[in-house]
Amino acid sequence: MLKMFDNVGLILIGHGSKLPHNRANLENIASMIRSHGKFKVVDIAFMVRDTPTVNEAVDIVVKQGVSKIVLIPAFLAAGVHTTEDIPGLIGVKERESMLRAKGVELLYGEPIGSDERVADILEEKAFKALGFEVKKDGEILDAYSVFVSGKIVDKSMMLIRQAIGDDLAKLPKDKIPIVERVVHTTADPEFAKLLAISDDAVNAGVAAIKAGAKVVTDVKMVKAGINAARLKKFGSTIYTYMNDERAMALAKQEGLTRSAAAMRLAIKDGLDGAIILIGNAPTVVFELAEQIEAGKVRPALIVAVPVGFVGAAESKEVVEKLSIPYVVTRGRRGGSTIAVAIFNALLTLAEGKLYG
Repeated sequence: MLKMFDNVGLILIGHGSKLPHNRANLENIASMIRSHGKFKVVDIAFMVRDTPTVNEAVDIVVKQGVSKIVLIPAFLAAGVHTTEDIPGLIGVKERESMLRAKGVELLYGEPIGSDERVADILEEKAFKALGFEVKKDGEILDAYSVFVSGKIVDKSMMLIRQAIGDDLAKLPKDKIPIVERVVHTTADPEFAKLLAISDDAVNAGVAAIKAGAKVVTDVKMVKAGINAARLKKFGSTIYTYMNDERAMALAKQEGLTRSAAAMRLAIKDGLDGAIILIGNAPTVVFELAEQIEAGKVRPALIVAVPVGFVGAAESKEVVEKLSIPYVVTRGRRGGSTIAVAIFNALLTLAEGKLYG
């Protein structure tokens, strides 16, 4: 126990509710803090409905021989309850004088407020709502990663390999995880024939991830499918510029599509050594290719799998002619989920994991 806190009592203040799980929730938080062993006493109190009241909790903690009592409102943000109601309930000034006479200092702290740790928790809840699994260490597993950790993985991979065995036999070993993952994501063995992976693509992608390279996507759907927590371990961050106000202004000014303007803006911000993931817009591919040919940018890897009848096939043909490592799906077929599948396969390889 830290000596500076060994004579301090901490009281967490909740609103109070007729629903028992609200009390249980605050008790659980108090129990977690107790387990850290930093305060002599950790107790809870409530404004209404539940007991003990704040004054009752203060009396309880005083009897346990503390010299300081810290009151923390377990509320997300400051408001009437935290700034007026709770101080009014305990009569802060009067209570402070009475306790000071007994040699006890009363301190009133702030509510939770805006905190990156709160943001992480809310983000985790969002991932859970989307069907992702969140591990105790904070790692968020996408549907495929959860799938490959289950008992049915062997049967699934057996079926996939039976379906595309001839195609896999023609591939270098390092490309197989990407093809298998895309086939699993789409449930379509035809993608084993549509995928084109340059000879240096896997090594370039894995090396870039390990080096903490910037990752830029054309649309939010691609960004949402990537496990940011896993990528963060390598010091990398994911960006998308589609809804950036600067991109919107640039599109209007230059007569570009918003997608092309977003890519031009991303290049201006710096994309040398980055990984580019394009799952939706062919115009992004054409803009990127033009800037590469002009010598204005040199990414580490391009994953270009836009889908559609207009420009999609042609844009991927352009990528294959560049002197940049690439992964594309030939023809009109593709999509954001495929871009995600390709990148997450590379991310898993960067972590030193294998499938099947």
